[in-house]
Amino acid sequence: MTDDRSAERPAPRLALVGPCAAGKSTLAEVLRAAGYVVRHVAQEHSHVPDMWRRLARPDLLIFLDVSYEAALARRPRGMGGPDWMVEQADRLAHARAHCDFYLDTSPLSIPEVAGRVFAFLDEAAARHTAGRRAAS
Repeated sequence: MTDDRSAERPAPRLALVGPCAAGKSTLAEVLRAAGYVVRHVAQEHSHVPDMWRRLARPDLLIFLDVSYEAALARRPRGMGGPDWMVEQADRLAHARAHCDFYLDTSPLSIPEVAGRVFAFLDEAAARHTAGRRAAS
């Protein structure tokens, strides 16, 4: 799924965070194909609470979440146990508290995730444009 929005406006710098198997890598590919600058921050593997901020310096932070059950279905051999998901949630708490957009991807397909993120980005761009008009 691609969506060329690069001609419409300068794309904001995006950072993606979330637990393993939430869909960050897949979404990053879709967003890059649409002209966005995206950093997939491996925050779930770091003990530095604001690593997402330090490495990516994003205009917008997107948090993709996933349940243990959905993560296990997506990666039956590559997932740790429920305790690993709890550890990731702890490591991601700062990012989740500061995200601009939160999405639980558990029940969603790739096109549904992309559609919701693009809708958020469109709304964010509209707010930014409205703010610039009001300041003029």
